[in-house]
Amino acid sequence: MKHETFALENDALRIVAVADTHSRPHPDLGRHIDALAPNRIVHAGDVGARKVLEDLARHAPVTAVRGNIDELGEPDAVVIDVGNILKILLTHIAVNGPRLRPDAIRLAKAEGASLVVCGHSHVPFATHDRGVTVFNPGSAGPRRFQLPILFGVIDVTKTGVGVRHIDCETGREWKPNLG
Repeated sequence: MKHETFALENDALRIVAVADTHSRPHPDLGRHIDALAPNRIVHAGDVGARKVLEDLARHAPVTAVRGNIDELGEPDAVVIDVGNILKILLTHIAVNGPRLRPDAIRLAKAEGASLVVCGHSHVPFATHDRGVTVFNPGSAGPRRFQLPILFGVIDVTKTGVGVRHIDCETGREWKPNLG
């Protein structure tokens, strides 16, 4: 298990969360990341080619985990301590539907993580399960089925944590169509 620490900068930290690029991130991803000026980027696996991480690192320092298609030597999971305010478990496969898998919830609880960032399904969502927030930023790579092409933003301040999705095609905040 790899552990990292991200420090707050001016009492805040913006993390861009990317997943499932499959060697072909959306061509506007970098431009939209730059517009958000993140302090860090996390990649929740299925990176594909090493060049994806190198390109992301031009925008902010990158922490990545191995996905089920990856052979890049990245760890399976990383625990990130953000300014002693938040612990994040970054892993690729963590859910069955909207619920954390037993192995993921055990690991999150053992590490004291209150946020799990995962990928794999390409389905964007944010929910709570058994006292842990679960955030899948969606896929920033090739479209799968009719799913949107998205990435996530995690904003951390001394007073709270917020997560949201950004549409790679428009650069605007994305919300699901619920009706």
